[in-house]
Amino acid sequence: MNRSRLRLDDRSTLLERVVSRLREAILQREFQPGERLVQEELAEAMGVSRMPIREALRQLEKEGLVTLEPHKGAIVTQVTADDIEEIYYLRSVLEAAVVERFLANLSSEDKQALHQLNKEMETAVRNGNAEQFIAKNAEFHRLLRKGCHWRRANMILEMLWHGFPPHTPGMLPGQMEHSLKEHQEMLQLIEAGDAERLSQVIRKHIMRTGQAFKEHLIHQE
Repeated sequence: MNRSRLRLDDRSTLLERVVSRLREAILQREFQPGERLVQEELAEAMGVSRMPIREALRQLEKEGLVTLEPHKGAIVTQVTADDIEEIYYLRSVLEAAVVERFLANLSSEDKQALHQLNKEMETAVRNGNAEQFIAKNAEFHRLLRKGCHWRRANMILEMLWHGFPPHTPGMLPGQMEHSLKEHQEMLQLIEAGDAERLSQVIRKHIMRTGQAFKEHLIHQE
């Protein structure tokens, strides 16, 4: 790829910016599966030292996007449609179950915060600000499952959230608008205390996103 296209903004920490930009480049196939990522070249292209590049590649290895091989460095991993299907299916089942089980634990302040996050996502959609939407969307879903005290469930969900899920709004056309409508439906069900219906909507929401991302990935191949 043309590494001069790797540009960073100033709205997050340096490491977060490097991780985000490299993740985007991999998911958008700016780097091809099997391609070797040379730390020196990436550092020069981004105008940073090798340290944040090295730390970013370790993070991306945890997300399954690169493989760190001895004497070879970081190699871009092949992300398959099966990978996407697995991640979104598991997340849809577990996140929906957790929210249904622990919805009653959300306080009135939590619900007010969810409404505020939704308003901020509306603003992001109007302004076409994908980064703001991505951040608020992640906060929204994290707050939805705040009442869950199951340690293992939280750990698994955090793992499933790494990599693809937070960034689909910035990669899929119309995803922000679709997501916003579904969040509004969730808020109505939260206020009604309808945990069972809320669980169904959350599962449908996650599966729809996963299917859209899988089709996006297939079309890039």
